[in-house]
Amino acid sequence: MTLLTKPLRAALLCAVAVLTAPSALTAQDFAGETIEWTIPFGVGGGTDVWARFFAPQLSQALPGQPNVVVLNVPGGGSITGANQFAARASTDGLSILGTSASTQYPAILGDPRVRYDYADWTAVLASPTGGVVYADPKYGVTGPEGLETLRGQEIRFASQGATALEMPVLLAMKMMGLNIRPVFGMESRGAGRLAFERGEAGIDFQTSSAYLASVKPLVESGKAVPLFSMGVVDAEGNVARDPSFPDLPTFVEFFTEATGAAPEGEAFEAWKALMIAGYSLQKMVVLPKEAPPEVIAAYTDAARKIVEAPDFRARAGEEIGVYEQLVGEAADAALKKALTVDPAIRTFLTTWLSEDYGVRF
Repeated sequence: MTLLTKPLRAALLCAVAVLTAPSALTAQDFAGETIEWTIPFGVGGGTDVWARFFAPQLSQALPGQPNVVVLNVPGGGSITGANQFAARASTDGLSILGTSASTQYPAILGDPRVRYDYADWTAVLASPTGGVVYADPKYGVTGPEGLETLRGQEIRFASQGATALEMPVLLAMKMMGLNIRPVFGMESRGAGRLAFERGEAGIDFQTSSAYLASVKPLVESGKAVPLFSMGVVDAEGNVARDPSFPDLPTFVEFFTEATGAAPEGEAFEAWKALMIAGYSLQKMVVLPKEAPPEVIAAYTDAARKIVEAPDFRARAGEEIGVYEQLVGEAADAALKKALTVDPAIRTFLTTWLSEDYGVRF
């Protein structure tokens, strides 16, 4: 047997070390890294509350326990931040985006400001949500019987924009014949809530996470009166009570009791389509599709670990609402289906937005 010289033996040992060293995937265990989570809204809205609920859990569940930092980039009803993510996001797993209905709707409707394409992203977690419409107690309205009173008022509503997540809320209020004067340009639903608290708006809407965190105390102190929840709409268009607000009537129940007839027609079909596209998968964690499979798998496994924790449902119920989370391929497949809107409904929506709010597509 030929004896190896010390230099040759050292060289071979180095070669073996290289061949058996952890792959790039292990390097992507994110140890010592900082993950930038872009949230295209200001602080205090539903998506921001949702992200800050998940961020520390994501940090703990990802390999290497990286620091997960929420970066708020408001503007354009989420278009500004989403465009920025599309242009700058890295594919190494250190850049993720939190989307909302305000991100989905403009993409579906062909808003010319949109520079992103959902086909370029992979969803690893999808969180359904609901929301509640509430009013200023000064109107003296507590339920459907007060609809005529509301109809007799010009009511301000602070909104991010006509194509933002408030779109089904605006359509619902139009269907009820309310004289709503929207004030567009809010950087988040949180900003809209603050306008309501200052008395600058008479009616408001918040998604479940923001309602539980910031509006419930207003209700308990008599500063806001909940009217109805948006409800939960399944893939077939059936509307059920929101499990996070089981004691509140849905929009459909409120409308039916107030008017004596159930909602119907093109507007109602469009409302259901908006709810499916924007609320059944309202908030999502997405990464660039070019991210390596190992990175996507790491996020999927982390998301599954979070939502399958024994205490997750109880904690979620207090902060973001009681909804079934979708993970990995299930989330990505559901996203593709939700974003497929009937052309006739798209035409109805673009016509309505053009006629009522001067939005051009």
